[in-house]
Order: sequence, then C-alpha cells, then structure tokens
Amino acid sequence: MRFCYAHRRFTLYPQSVDSWNLSFDNYTDDFLSKVKSTGFDSLEVGYEVFKKIDDKKKIIEFADKLKSHGLVVGAIRSGGSLTDAQNGPNNINKLHESINYAGWTNAEVINGALSSPPRNPGHPPGSLPGSQHGWPISQDSSKEATLWVFDKLSQTFKEICDKAKDSNINLTVEVHQNSPIDNSWSALLLHEMVGKENFGINPDLGNIMWNYDVPEEDFDESISKMASVSKYWHCKNLFRVYHPENNRSVFIRAPLPDGDIDYRYAISAMSDANYSGYMAIEGSWGGDQWYHDEKSLNYAKSIWEKFE
Repeated sequence: MRFCYAHRRFTLYPQSVDSWNLSFDNYTDDFLSKVKSTGFDSLEVGYEVFKKIDDKKKIIEFADKLKSHGLVVGAIRSGGSLTDAQNGPNNINKLHESINYAGWTNAEVINGALSSPPRNPGHPPGSLPGSQHGWPISQDSSKEATLWVFDKLSQTFKEICDKAKDSNINLTVEVHQNSPIDNSWSALLLHEMVGKENFGINPDLGNIMWNYDVPEEDFDESISKMASVSKYWHCKNLFRVYHPENNRSVFIRAPLPDGDIDYRYAISAMSDANYSGYMAIEGSWGGDQWYHDEKSLNYAKSIWEKFE
C-alpha cells in the first residue's frame, strides 16, 4: 500500500502556517524531509498552492523538489460544489486547471468534495442547524438532492474525465458532509451515472460520521459497499460526543486507532476489493501533528502488512 499525507495542520518549528493557504515556499527542505522520514510516500497538495504560481516551469520544479526528498505529488485537492449557481462555474474551471497541474506534476488523482460554504453560518460559524456538521439537517445533502443534480454532476465529470484520460489522471469525488454525495448510495449512483474508467469515489468514513448528529449509515457496511469503486481514500478518525437534548453532536479528532471508526475492518474491506490507490491520512488538527500522524500511519501499515 502507498500512503499519502493529507496534512490538516502545517507545523514544523519555526514555521506554523494555515494548511489551507500554503505557497510553494512553505514546503521547506526540513518539512519534506520530516514527511519522508515519518514514512509517507506522497503529499496531497491543494489547487490553491499551484494557482498562486500558475507557471508550468515553476510547478515542475516544485514536483522535482519533492522527488529529491523521495516524495511525489500524490493528489491535487480541488473541491467545491459544481451545481451551486454562485460557486459552481468557478469550481468547474478549477477542475480543468487542475488537469494541467496534475499533468505537469504527474499527480495520480484530482480529488474534490462537492460542498459549498455554509449559506447560514450563524454566529459563531456552525452554530445554526445545518450550517456545518453534527446537526439533524445538512446543507445540500443527498436527502434533498433532485435527480437533476446527479444528471448535471455526471455530465460535468464525463467531460472532465475525457480530458484527463490522456494524462492517466483519475478524478475522484469525496464522500463529504454538506454535499449531495454524502453516503454510500449517493456515491454509487454518481459512479454508475458517470461510468468512466478514470472516475472513482473517495469513501471518507469520517465525513459520514460527522454529517449528522446521529450517523445515517453503519461505517462497516458503508466501506464494504464503496470499496470496489474507490480510487483514493481519505482516512481520519473521531470521537463523537452526542447531546440529544440539543439534537447536536460534537467531534474530537483522534489518530486512526483511537476513534469510533474501526479502520481494521475498513482496511480489510478495501484489501478484499483489491484497492490499489493511495491511503491518504488526514492529519491532526491540534497538538503534535507528527506524533499523532505517525501513530496513524504506523497503525495502518501494520494492518496492510498482514494482507501484503
């Protein structure tokens, strides 16, 4: 199995940077050496990192810098709703631009979640039902989606997959809260409607867990259903703290072996489906990211070794 570092915290003294607003300069020799020595094979890099430069020569130089440290750009993160009138056109354009970036860096995957910024965020953000996660309702959910939404999504991904095919690039849709693809049935429906060899699903179980106050799916059943159509895999774990009197759950991020999701079962299901993409470990939010994320990586490797 190959492991991609989908870090969600970006710290290595003296640098501490917003992981969602990075530039090429943030990927220092020290940081890349630390990623490699921790045991990862590749990095997930956001579209916004490439867009700040948008220069083929400099982007190739960035990929070469990673290679000099024994790493590659495993995936480009390029998400956002494709059907939201305000954000959809720009997000579709981002996907087309990401094909160029993936081609220049030899990235295997372009991954994205089909979610929009909360339209009713509340004060503070996330305090209104449906505004983020952990409520009994979810913005733009599959429960509310019409078939037209899936028709539009499938048409868009067919066109993008055709454009990406010559460069051997896979497109994946991440199962994600606050989006029409937020569980196994919606993911399987879209996969069937797109029907392209280089299109797949990112079966992120953590996003199913925190979409609602009470998860709508059993995690073990969910991963078993989606394993065979998966081409990239975000992995994170959480503890769920349920407040039934408020119809609200809050979540505490944890390394893979410590949360409520059974990743031994999940890895077993993916292995049984002959999954050959990256296992992308979504890193810690707080504390010592390297201690937490190395713990997650070593746990995952110990299980995969039994199958390999």
